[in-house]
Amino acid sequence: MFIFQKRNRWKIILSLLAISIVFFTLWYTQRLASSIAKEEIKKVTEIADAYKVLNNVESGEMELSKALDKIKVNETIPVIWANDKGDILAFKNFDSSRIKKDPNYLKKEMNKLKVKKQFIIIHLSDKMQQFLYYKDSDLLISIRKYPFYVLALVALFFLISYTAFTSARRAEQNQVWVGLAKETAHQLGTPLSSLTAWIEILREKLSSEEDDFMFDEMQKDIDRLVLIAERFSKIGSIPELELHRVTDVLQNAVDYISKRASKKIHIFLLKDTNTNLFALLNPPLFEWVLENLMKNALDAMDEKGEIYIGAKQIDGQIVIDVTDTGKGISKNNVQQIFEPGFSTKKRGWGLGLTLARRIIEEYHHGKIFVKDSSPKGTTFRIILKAVE
Repeated sequence: MFIFQKRNRWKIILSLLAISIVFFTLWYTQRLASSIAKEEIKKVTEIADAYKVLNNVESGEMELSKALDKIKVNETIPVIWANDKGDILAFKNFDSSRIKKDPNYLKKEMNKLKVKKQFIIIHLSDKMQQFLYYKDSDLLISIRKYPFYVLALVALFFLISYTAFTSARRAEQNQVWVGLAKETAHQLGTPLSSLTAWIEILREKLSSEEDDFMFDEMQKDIDRLVLIAERFSKIGSIPELELHRVTDVLQNAVDYISKRASKKIHIFLLKDTNTNLFALLNPPLFEWVLENLMKNALDAMDEKGEIYIGAKQIDGQIVIDVTDTGKGISKNNVQQIFEPGFSTKKRGWGLGLTLARRIIEEYHHGKIFVKDSSPKGTTFRIILKAVE
């Protein structure tokens, strides 16, 4: 649990850092764009004054020359000079190719700028005025768009990096789990074989009914350990799937857990369970999943309660529900219970449900998830493909 709290804390810190970077980038770029916009308005105002000079017949040669220079120097800001009737007198820095293709292009641009109120009034007299419409320069437009391009690239980079890192981490975890499982199975093999041999020797020396009963029970436990070792040995390799009746596999798991549960806990295979459901299964691994779900249910019920297991067919799929009357799973934990290392138990390793999901999704090509959970109980759902 501590690992996940620490990881979540780092997620929050990194998220806040990322948000801070985003806001700083947007703020700084907006500030820079605002500064450039003010400079452009200042230049446009000077150009408007220049056009006013051109309209004044009393302007001297020096004034006219300076006014023309101001207009000529402008190579970045698109401007349209028009009279109060809307007739275009002159323009500069607009796309000439678009003007040739569309004769109304400049009129449309002027109307857009009028709506945006991007114009300066040139007062010639009390009854006469002209207008200088101006558009944002390409530089200003690029600066305003720049942070969004950068943020998009950064987001794409983080997405690719996160995907690659997650895939590499999962692959590494899988190798560790597979190696641990196979080594465990290998280590269990030799002592189990020896125990079986010792039981046979003891049977020959002790042959009373009481001894036979004791040896039979010991053999059952050894067989169970052999099954567990077999399950571990199959982790990491593709298991063989064979056609099995689903209810038979469910019943085996129920019988096994029922014998080991408290007498105050009752486990039921629902009567309305469809007995004619068949699916491609690997019984040892699939029973492991069911047993794991029921063991978690036992832990959630504190020695008293009920567990219900049922199966039905819906739209060509077999739906298996495992429901308990325990204390439920908190909403914060529902999204994490299948993650490796997550456990609410003090002595839990947090691998049971992780392996369960691997067995169902990767080996049986199905799905497993928490259907619903509340303080009154939890339902896990397994979905498999039905075989007619």
